[in-house]
Amino acid sequence: MNDELEKLKGDKKIPAGVIIQRTLRYIKPEMAQFALTLFMVLINIALDVISPLFTSRITDELLNVDINIRFIITLAVSMFIVTLINQIVFYIESMILQKCGQRIIYRLRMEIFEHIERMSINQFVDMPVGSLVTRVASYTASMSDLFTNAIARVLRNVATIAGVYGIMFYISPSLSLVLSGVVILVFVISFYFSKMIKEIFRKERGLVSEMNGFLSENLAGMKMIQIFNQQDRKEEEFNVKNEELFRQRYNVELAFGIYRPLISLIYTLSIALSFGFGLKFGLSAGEIVAFYLYLSRFFQPIQNLADQLNQIQKAFTDSERIFNLQDVKPDVLDKEDAIEIDHFEGKIEFRNVWFAYKEDEWILKDVSFVIEPKQTCAFVGATGAGKTTILSLIVRNYEIQKGEILIDGININDIKIESLRRAVGQMLQDVFLFSGSIKSNVTLHDESFSDEEVNEACKYVNADSFIDKLPKGIHEEVIEKGENLSQGQRQLLSFARTVIHKPQILILDEATANIDTETEVLIQESLEKMKNIGTMLVVAHRLSTIQHADNIIVLQNGKVIEQGNHQQLLKNKGYYYKLYQLQFENS
Repeated sequence: MNDELEKLKGDKKIPAGVIIQRTLRYIKPEMAQFALTLFMVLINIALDVISPLFTSRITDELLNVDINIRFIITLAVSMFIVTLINQIVFYIESMILQKCGQRIIYRLRMEIFEHIERMSINQFVDMPVGSLVTRVASYTASMSDLFTNAIARVLRNVATIAGVYGIMFYISPSLSLVLSGVVILVFVISFYFSKMIKEIFRKERGLVSEMNGFLSENLAGMKMIQIFNQQDRKEEEFNVKNEELFRQRYNVELAFGIYRPLISLIYTLSIALSFGFGLKFGLSAGEIVAFYLYLSRFFQPIQNLADQLNQIQKAFTDSERIFNLQDVKPDVLDKEDAIEIDHFEGKIEFRNVWFAYKEDEWILKDVSFVIEPKQTCAFVGATGAGKTTILSLIVRNYEIQKGEILIDGININDIKIESLRRAVGQMLQDVFLFSGSIKSNVTLHDESFSDEEVNEACKYVNADSFIDKLPKGIHEEVIEKGENLSQGQRQLLSFARTVIHKPQILILDEATANIDTETEVLIQESLEKMKNIGTMLVVAHRLSTIQHADNIIVLQNGKVIEQGNHQQLLKNKGYYYKLYQLQFENS
């Protein structure tokens, strides 16, 4: 496991400045729109801040002996017009912000998914699927809220606080200075609250990710859990995680449960001070009413800031976890000068190849062999000998530590990965089918293939033997993982999927294992036809299935110990001969 994966499991802390800097990269393309939104926010705040002045004037006018009804109506109508314009500006601003935010998140999600796609198989082994799903779906949603709501609201509230205090100072500098002590107290409390809540949220998001990983793994393995009656143990494990998350979320609510009432108490105190000192400083009734209304507009944004602080802390924590994922560098990458190959003849050569999944735990040790174009080559050996590893190395699922692997005399490290994998068709023991139709699983949603081509490919590998009996043929629905099809049917579809994409090299890793006798006959017939397509590499435990291979490579403890065709290896009476005798006696 590389260092980046270790960091991902623990999620290293990223400084807030770095998070902001990296986040700005996504905001830059929308800067003009954000600037327009900011301008509209300022207009919105200005209109909102002057509204209490109308109320103040109306109050003073109502207390006059000679009430000017026309003046009051004019003020009321003006107040309505200002409020109407304010709401229109707010609507336009919100629409612009939502569109900007969603475009940013769209690009972010695509970038993360493309980054995950570039990772090697080895890296996926060490990453919980639930954690990846959470990062792509839930955490980006939290960042979406940051762009579309939290940032704008924070700017709005900060500007509102500044604007309201400025107006209050204009009305009565003396009373404003008295209330400044209350303002400072509120900001000190909010600062310490923000530091405390950040760490709480960081722990909480980590626990959410762990729970999602646990659920993803155990829901996928529910059949095994039930078969072995492990429900009680799994319930206990889930209960531990559930309790940890409960306690952490309780801490969040406890923090806000203390913060909000405390701010409300300070707000009530400030109202009492404004009435008491307002009369002492000789403010009119209208000015005192204005102060009361402005205090509401002053403390409401502060309380809102607490909630937005909540959202921003969540978004920062989630951004941190997203950036940790982005910092995991793919193990297998194209070289800058990698070449595109349109067609392979199919000659494969291993030159003194050494490979280990973990440092110094060698799976392959100085392996060398040559497979000629169009040959069928089988790999034989005990479990753990390195057979499947060899097949994985050919398509660069992993990188070797020493030696060279060549196809048609070209080092595979010099070939673009996409080009290499396009030329190699892989048929594995565990066939994965996607939700959709038989056709979409064969073509992998490549619309360039017609129904006739799909039917032809299915017929070529004998998959038509069951497809023709289905009501909708190749358009029959396939449920998740192909659970409505048998193992043999899924395998035949994987053959059709391979054939239709016209590879020059075929890989079969235990593709005939766990298949009933009737389906095995169909598969063997298919394999005979597929030998004509190109070079074929086969891993099979049942030696009866590879007797007609042109070349059989025998592996033991990561080394090539024998090589030749079936008859030659039997004649040598070595390890292969012993394996064959053992299987023949048990058959």
